[in-house]
Order: sequence, then C-alpha cells, then structure tokens
Amino acid sequence: MATKEQVEQMLEQVMVPVVTRSVMDMNLLRGVEIKDSNMKISLSNAALSDDVRDQLRNEIQDKLRGLDGIGMVGVDFEESKPVDVNQIGKVIAVMSGKGGVGKSLVSGLVAVALARQGKSVGILDADVTGPSIPKMFGISGRPAGSESGLMPLPTKSGIETISINYLLPNEDDCVIWRGPIISKSIQQFWEDVLWGKLDYLIVDMPPGTADVPLTVMQSLPVAGVIIAFTPQDLTAMVVRKAVKMAQQMNIPILGVVENMSYFKIPDSDKRIEIFGPSKAGEMAKHIGSPILGKIPLDPELASLCDKGEIEKYDSDVFKEMQDAVIRILA
Repeated sequence: MATKEQVEQMLEQVMVPVVTRSVMDMNLLRGVEIKDSNMKISLSNAALSDDVRDQLRNEIQDKLRGLDGIGMVGVDFEESKPVDVNQIGKVIAVMSGKGGVGKSLVSGLVAVALARQGKSVGILDADVTGPSIPKMFGISGRPAGSESGLMPLPTKSGIETISINYLLPNEDDCVIWRGPIISKSIQQFWEDVLWGKLDYLIVDMPPGTADVPLTVMQSLPVAGVIIAFTPQDLTAMVVRKAVKMAQQMNIPILGVVENMSYFKIPDSDKRIEIFGPSKAGEMAKHIGSPILGKIPLDPELASLCDKGEIEKYDSDVFKEMQDAVIRILA
C-alpha cells in the first residue's frame, strides 16, 4: 500500500504553473488521507486560479493513480491565504539610506550568489517608486493569482520576484503614492504573495529611513541587514543614518558592500578610484561587520543589467563576494 512519504515524493514532480516550482516547494500540501484503495489529497488554494487548480488536480490524479494499491484519487483545495502557507527561512534587507548607490544591484547579486549555491531565493522589490529588479533580471508581464493572492514571477534561474512594476500598465509609469499607501503595498507583497518555501527572501529597500524601511523592519521578520554604499564622503555620512536606524531597531548588520569601488583599466592591473579612496574598511570597522564585497565599475556588469541578464555575471570579484555572502548567511 502506498505511503504518505511516497505521495510527497511524487508531488515533488508536480510543478505549479507560472512559478515552475513543485507543489511541495510551494508548501501547498495540507494533508494526505489513504483509506483502502482510496486516496484524498488536500492542497491550499492560496493564490491559485481556477485554471491552475484544475491543472494541478488532473496532473496529481494521473501520477498518484499509479501508486501501489491506489484506485481512486481525490484532490480537494482548502481555503487559505499565502501568509498561512509561506515558510521563509531568513529575510535579509539590503539598505543604504542613500539613493543611487546600487542597492538593487547588491540585492540582485546576493540573490544570484545564493541561488548558485542551490538555495531557494526570492526578491521582494520594496523600492516602489524606483523599482529596478524587473529590468535587471529581464522580467515582464503580470503575476497570475486569485482573489486570495498573487504568484511571484520567476527569473531564468528560478529566483522568485515581486515588484510594483509587474502591476503597472507600462514599465515606465510612475507611482505617485503617499507613504502610508506605499507601506501597505509592501505588507501585501509579504502577506499576499505565494512565496512557498524559501531559504532566503532578499528585500531591496528604498533610500531613506522613513515609512517603507520602517514598515519592513517592523512588519517583516528581518534576520539581518546588508549595507550598500559608494566611496564618497557624502554617501558615507548618509549611510551611517541607515546604520543607526538598523541598530536602533536591534537588527543585526551582517556586512557591507562597497559599490563603484574602483575602475580596473582593461589589460592592466592598474585601478583608478574614480570616487575617491575606498571607505569599505572604515565603514566595516565603524559598524563592526565584515566587508562582503568591493564591486568595481564593470562595463560588463552594467551591460548585463541593461539586457536583463544579471544572472550571467561571473568574475573573480563576484566569486569572492559569493563566498563571503554564503559564509555570513550559512
């Protein structure tokens, strides 16, 4: 007779449309009941449209009827919300306090680094008025879903993402909302998106220390913060405000990443510090956290981001950053 363990193994092979992750990865299984030759499978209906439910029901029935001793397979869906289903290991916020320093770039690279190590990763784009994640990963279209919630859109390597840009008629439309409305949208991205089981959810924060960063730190179980900055003195001063915010909220600062740290002259070992001497060591010492990376001005990286292909980026600098990120988050 078939066992619950066999059923779960079979459900690992049933992919949920749109996100292309399994029923088990999305944590949709609510129960398995086996009586004589009859089997009843209960799934959550969180964010699943009628079409998706019908597709899952048919595929599950086809697969499970072949199990030993099983004749009839019933698949029911229980009413629930994504927040009841989601199982997220660690929420990591990437913040700065200063705009234009590369928080989205660092968020994307951290997510790619974790995904290359076989981790299940999502990105919540909390920069509602300046979303960059969709462009960087080459994602367009609208999320599927139902009245109970939305499905994230996956990148080419399977990183789950949600961004306000997916909900706008055009990618260059502006969001003219007041702070409380923006904060509410971030809470909905957390509670109403079916993330399923994730090892890490990376939150790409907006600049500043006002409504949205405060909402993220108070409403989400943030396990730690990665600070992104550039070498200028002005940037360092503003970034220290974000550092103090995280410290006052008792959220650990996991490490720092200096972006635009230098420019390496092609076919040469010479580096030019275009924005001044590196502040990475000084910032790390001030905070008491390690340096996770010093990202140069790299035309290849810029080009890949413009083409929506950040997941193809590879360099010695990125490999060092990947090792540091894995070491600090493991």
